[in-house]
Amino acid sequence: MINLTINGKPVSLDVDPEMPILWVVREELQMTGTKFGCGIAACGACTVHLDGEPIRACSTPIEAAEGAEITTIEGLSDPDGALSKVQQAWIDAQVPQCGYCQSGQLMSAAALLRDNPNPSDDDIDAAMSGNICRCGTYTRIRAAIKAAARA
Repeated sequence: MINLTINGKPVSLDVDPEMPILWVVREELQMTGTKFGCGIAACGACTVHLDGEPIRACSTPIEAAEGAEITTIEGLSDPDGALSKVQQAWIDAQVPQCGYCQSGQLMSAAALLRDNPNPSDDDIDAAMSGNICRCGTYTRIRAAIKAAARA
């Protein structure tokens, strides 16, 4: 049995300890906001927070989360459903095109802004470098991060 907290709620899971967090979240818990992209931790689509740090859920086994807190894109907004500043900035800047990478992008951006509330372009580029957007919305991503920082 794996015991952890997901989006603020305690969870006990009877799953293979080596199952990637991505599949636990999507298949066992039916939270489908976190996406499968490459499966080798290269694209960032599966980014979630483990004890506040962005990690690649496709390559991190659930046993690594024993006793820890996982936050998925579903947990980024307030419990009452109000969007976080970064989510609202994403909408206002019309960041998504296809949208597939966006949950991972948002999770990386949220971690950046938590650690650095006023990031420079270089800070943003460094923090977001592991998240690939096939549509190329990087300029809008940067604008949204800056807008969220100002909010």
